[in-house]
Amino acid sequence: MFNFCSLYSGSSGNSLFVETDKTKILIDCGVSGKKIFQALEDLDTSIEKIDAILVTHEHLDHVQSLGMISKKYDIPVFANYETLEAMPKQKEKIDIKNQKIFTIGKEFKIGDLCINAFSIPHDAANPCGFNIYNNSNKITIATDLGHMNDELLNNMKESKFILLESNYEPELLQYSKYPYILKQRISGPKGHLPNEIAGKTIGYLTKYNLKQVLLGHLSKESNMPEIAYQTVIEQLHNDNIDTDELKISVASRDKHSKLVEIC
Repeated sequence: MFNFCSLYSGSSGNSLFVETDKTKILIDCGVSGKKIFQALEDLDTSIEKIDAILVTHEHLDHVQSLGMISKKYDIPVFANYETLEAMPKQKEKIDIKNQKIFTIGKEFKIGDLCINAFSIPHDAANPCGFNIYNNSNKITIATDLGHMNDELLNNMKESKFILLESNYEPELLQYSKYPYILKQRISGPKGHLPNEIAGKTIGYLTKYNLKQVLLGHLSKESNMPEIAYQTVIEQLHNDNIDTDELKISVASRDKHSKLVEIC
């Protein structure tokens, strides 16, 4: 068994769940503990069974309840040094024995999961995505991407499943109520990934064994699930990519996704 579930994904909060027969982890805790607990119960598990929490970066929509959950349930938190230091209010709640520092690019293990963090272009202290391996299967978590580059693509190759950011539609962003400076941040090189580039990325990765995609971290103000999905599909068709063998869905900001089985 190797399963993935997006508990919550969007600009308002993020938390992800990965499990095998022996190991259960969360990636980020960017919504309330109550919401995370309920989502886990819906999946017939519980917070008490979580072995560890991985952290992508320190922004509030990724760490809102991190310290509280770690403290209350004695759960180890895995983060790189810069990220841990950049969230002092969360760090002070995490017992020193549960502060597990990893180095980007250096593999580490949690139970029967092998994990490798890779750098991502985002305006945070030392943000990262994750490649997670179980036996011969690989999944990738890649959101909060200001742009796509060869290094990112190389890290994503050979993943059977990927949670990929599809944050905004440029025209919707342009006419949104966001102030100009925020629009510039979102569309900048350390901001977020637009739908079209998500589509191009997926098309490239289909050459390297990609079978399932969950579009994630959609903006509430400058995107919609239907637009993200349709833009990605149109881009794949424009690039002559056969979508019949590729499963694409969109993660919800308000509820958990279906459990994705990796095999």
